[in-house]
Amino acid sequence: QVQLVESGGGLVQPGGSLRLSCAASGRISNSFVMGWFRQAPGKEREFVGGMSWSAGTTYYADSVKGRFTISRDNAKNTVSLQMTSLKPEDTAVYYCAAGAGVFRRIPDRLAPYDYWGQGTQVTVSS
Repeated sequence: QVQLVESGGGLVQPGGSLRLSCAASGRISNSFVMGWFRQAPGKEREFVGGMSWSAGTTYYADSVKGRFTISRDNAKNTVSLQMTSLKPEDTAVYYCAAGAGVFRRIPDRLAPYDYWGQGTQVTVSS
Protein backbone atom coordinates (compact mmCIF):
# COMPACT_ATOMS: atom_id res chain seq x y z
CA GLN A 1 0.00 0.00 0.00
CA VAL A 2 0.95 3.59 -0.60
CA GLN A 3 -0.15 6.55 1.44
CA LEU A 4 -0.17 10.09 0.08
CA VAL A 5 -0.64 13.18 2.21
CA GLU A 6 -0.97 16.64 0.69
CA SER A 7 -0.20 19.87 2.49
CA GLY A 8 0.29 23.53 1.75
CA GLY A 9 -3.15 24.62 0.63
CA GLY A 10 -4.72 27.89 1.70
CA LEU A 11 -6.06 31.24 0.65
CA VAL A 12 -4.03 33.37 -1.75
CA GLN A 13 -4.71 36.53 -3.71
CA PRO A 14 -4.86 36.53 -7.50
CA GLY A 15 -1.35 36.72 -8.92
CA GLY A 16 0.09 35.11 -5.83
CA SER A 17 1.98 31.87 -5.35
CA LEU A 18 1.50 28.73 -3.33
CA ARG A 19 3.46 25.53 -2.94
CA LEU A 20 1.76 22.20 -2.34
CA SER A 21 3.59 19.14 -1.11
CA CYS A 22 2.73 15.46 -1.31
CA ALA A 23 4.43 13.13 1.13
CA ALA A 24 4.47 9.52 -0.01
CA SER A 25 4.98 6.54 2.24
CA GLY A 26 4.62 2.80 1.99
CA ARG A 27 5.63 0.73 -1.03
CA ILE A 28 6.98 3.53 -3.16
CA SER A 29 8.73 2.50 -6.34
CA ASN A 30 10.98 4.52 -8.61
CA SER A 31 8.79 3.39 -11.48
CA PHE A 32 5.80 5.30 -10.15
CA VAL A 33 4.21 8.18 -11.94
CA MET A 34 3.05 11.02 -9.71
CA GLY A 35 0.18 13.22 -10.70
CA TRP A 36 -1.56 16.32 -9.46
CA PHE A 37 -5.28 16.75 -10.07
CA ARG A 38 -7.82 19.30 -8.95
CA GLN A 39 -11.57 19.46 -8.52
CA ALA A 40 -13.57 22.66 -8.35
CA PRO A 41 -17.10 22.74 -6.92
CA GLY A 42 -19.58 21.27 -9.37
CA LYS A 43 -16.86 20.18 -11.78
CA GLU A 44 -15.11 16.95 -12.58
CA ARG A 45 -11.66 16.19 -11.28
CA GLU A 46 -9.09 17.28 -13.83
CA PHE A 47 -5.43 16.67 -14.54
CA VAL A 48 -3.01 19.45 -13.57
CA GLY A 49 0.36 17.86 -14.17
CA GLY A 50 2.47 14.79 -13.59
CA MET A 51 5.99 13.56 -13.19
CA SER A 52 7.85 10.35 -13.79
CA TRP A 53 9.46 9.61 -10.44
CA SER A 54 12.57 7.98 -11.89
CA ALA A 55 13.20 10.11 -14.97
CA GLY A 56 11.90 13.39 -13.61
CA THR A 57 10.07 14.18 -16.84
CA THR A 58 6.98 16.30 -16.46
CA TYR A 59 3.78 16.99 -18.33
CA TYR A 60 1.29 19.76 -17.67
CA ALA A 61 -2.23 20.65 -18.62
CA ASP A 62 -2.40 23.61 -20.98
CA SER A 63 -4.29 25.62 -18.39
CA VAL A 64 -1.32 25.64 -16.00
CA LYS A 65 1.64 25.35 -18.34
CA GLY A 66 4.19 28.04 -17.61
CA ARG A 67 2.66 28.81 -14.22
CA PHE A 68 2.89 25.53 -12.32
CA THR A 69 6.00 23.42 -11.76
CA ILE A 70 6.30 19.92 -10.35
CA SER A 71 9.45 18.81 -8.57
CA ARG A 72 10.51 15.91 -6.41
CA ASP A 73 12.75 15.18 -3.45
CA ASN A 74 13.74 11.55 -3.68
CA ALA A 75 15.35 11.49 -0.25
CA LYS A 76 12.13 12.67 1.41
CA ASN A 77 9.73 10.85 -0.94
CA THR A 78 7.90 14.09 -1.61
CA VAL A 79 6.52 15.68 -4.74
CA SER A 80 5.75 19.37 -4.83
CA LEU A 81 3.56 21.57 -6.97
CA GLN A 82 4.77 25.15 -7.17
CA MET A 83 1.94 27.39 -8.34
CA THR A 84 2.53 30.95 -9.50
CA SER A 85 0.43 33.66 -11.12
CA LEU A 86 -2.61 32.10 -9.53
CA LYS A 87 -6.04 32.92 -10.88
CA PRO A 88 -9.49 32.63 -9.30
CA GLU A 89 -10.21 29.76 -11.66
CA ASP A 90 -7.40 27.79 -10.03
CA THR A 91 -9.57 27.52 -6.92
CA ALA A 92 -10.14 23.84 -6.22
CA VAL A 93 -9.27 20.93 -4.01
CA TYR A 94 -5.90 19.66 -5.19
CA TYR A 95 -5.09 15.96 -5.06
CA CYS A 96 -1.85 14.07 -5.31
CA ALA A 97 -1.95 10.67 -7.00
CA ALA A 98 0.44 7.82 -7.73
CA GLY A 99 0.31 5.36 -10.57
CA ALA A 100 2.12 2.03 -10.35
CA GLY A 101 1.76 0.95 -13.95
CA VAL A 102 4.14 1.17 -16.87
CA PHE A 103 3.33 4.12 -19.05
CA ARG A 104 4.70 5.37 -22.33
CA ARG A 105 3.76 8.86 -21.31
CA ILE A 106 2.50 10.50 -18.15
CA PRO A 107 -1.22 9.75 -18.02
CA ASP A 108 -3.65 12.65 -17.78
CA ARG A 109 -6.71 10.58 -16.88
CA LEU A 110 -7.79 9.46 -13.42
CA ALA A 111 -7.98 5.73 -14.08
CA PRO A 112 -4.25 4.95 -14.35
CA TYR A 113 -3.60 6.33 -10.87
CA ASP A 114 -3.90 3.75 -8.12
CA TYR A 115 -3.40 5.82 -4.99
CA TRP A 116 -4.83 9.16 -3.98
CA GLY A 117 -4.33 11.65 -1.20
CA GLN A 118 -7.14 13.27 0.74
CA GLY A 119 -6.79 16.61 -1.02
CA THR A 120 -5.95 20.13 0.07
CA GLN A 121 -8.03 23.23 -0.58
CA VAL A 122 -6.61 26.09 -2.63
CA THR A 123 -8.65 29.27 -2.80
CA VAL A 124 -7.61 32.17 -5.00
CA SER A 125 -9.55 35.27 -4.06
CA SER A 126 -9.08 38.92 -3.20
